[in-house]
Amino acid sequence: MSLDSLAAVLESVANDAEPPPATPVALQALWLAKKGEWHRSHDLVDGIDTPLGAWIHAHLHVLEGDLSNAEYWYRRAGRRSRSPQEAAAEWEEMVKSIVGGEHSDPERSPN
Repeated sequence: MSLDSLAAVLESVANDAEPPPATPVALQALWLAKKGEWHRSHDLVDGIDTPLGAWIHAHLHVLEGDLSNAEYWYRRAGRRSRSPQEAAAEWEEMVKSIVGGEHSDPERSPN
């Protein structure tokens, strides 16, 4: 399955045990976050030293409830802070930005 749309990502999260092979690392991190695999997602995002990686990192800390740490990562990403109530919409915004090509992710899964 190719994760080329928000609907495809949501379908994969609902039906698959792992992200499909060759999924970009940033999208893997979001996939895992949606699946409730916070620590695995955080481990992946730790290796993404880009504004997109910082944005995902901020999002994860919002999910965790560590809003002061999230604020730091939002600043690094050049983005406004989000509240926990905005987390679902923010996740969709990030996925759409990746599958829509707004953010390139040269790192691919080793799968």
